Amino acid sequence: MANAASLEARGYEPEDRRMAEMIADLAPQEGVSETRVPGVFVMRASHSQPRRPVVYTPSVVIVAQGRKIGYVGNAVHIYDRDHYLVLSVPIPFECEIALATPRDPFLALKVAVDTVGLSELMMDMHPTEQGIPPVSAVCSSRLPHELHDAALRLLTCLGSRQDSHILGRQLVREILYRVLQSDQGISLRALAGVGGNFGHIARALQRIHADYASPLDVEGLAGTAGMSVSAFFQHFKTVTSSTPIQYIKSIRLHKARLLMAKAGHSAKAASAAVGYASTSQFSREFKRFFGASPSEEAAKLRHLQLAE
Repeated sequence: MANAASLEARGYEPEDRRMAEMIADLAPQEGVSETRVPGVFVMRASHSQPRRPVVYTPSVVIVAQGRKIGYVGNAVHIYDRDHYLVLSVPIPFECEIALATPRDPFLALKVAVDTVGLSELMMDMHPTEQGIPPVSAVCSSRLPHELHDAALRLLTCLGSRQDSHILGRQLVREILYRVLQSDQGISLRALAGVGGNFGHIARALQRIHADYASPLDVEGLAGTAGMSVSAFFQHFKTVTSSTPIQYIKSIRLHKARLLMAKAGHSAKAASAAVGYASTSQFSREFKRFFGASPSEEAAKLRHLQLAE
């Protein structure tokens, strides 16, 4: 349980305390835990964590207690009990947990964004928008009351197997609807659109995540996106705050990291599995990226029990 007396002493409103307590009950272990509703997760961290590379998939993150800070290029995104985070494409960035103790752990709700369901929701709302300007794949904003209320009702239903089965998907749909209506809904609207530069870049990102172990180059990815190389490079950096080659490298390193931490791969096996021909090159790039050797980082990840 979240510490009710501590929450009240720090000015948490009853609804905020209730959200923190429900997530604490649903997330008894460190890291990311699945719930009874597919695509809905709860997150707990009992200690502050320094800035480090992570990869987040398309999702909405609503924090009940504590604070995270995300760094994407030159942008800084803070998400806490007053601010939520939206990620519209899989993106590597750096993140730190700034406020977390065993007594008052970081607690959050994460709702995955399913592009098929998002597109169906958009069709029910209005025709696909055209001419959406270039947007970043990551944004944080003040949490609207309507979104907070929907998150509370989703957490309540997760306590019941039958409620989760009957109501869970409807409440996930409502959360996505509330995000689409908010100031930060533009990236999700762009993702759901069949046209526009954001949608083209999203197709290239999907290819990277499906074929990261295969040889990939900018020319081929630009072709997947249906764009010229120069236009693709420019819009890719707008969306991800990274160049295509940097993005591919970071995804391969993150995938290798998870293979070592969760599947028990050696550095040699993991490097080959993600497309590296040279284990020594992999080890050099891995240590430069994560600040630790492959074996050290895998051990650290297993200790933290983080599921990215």
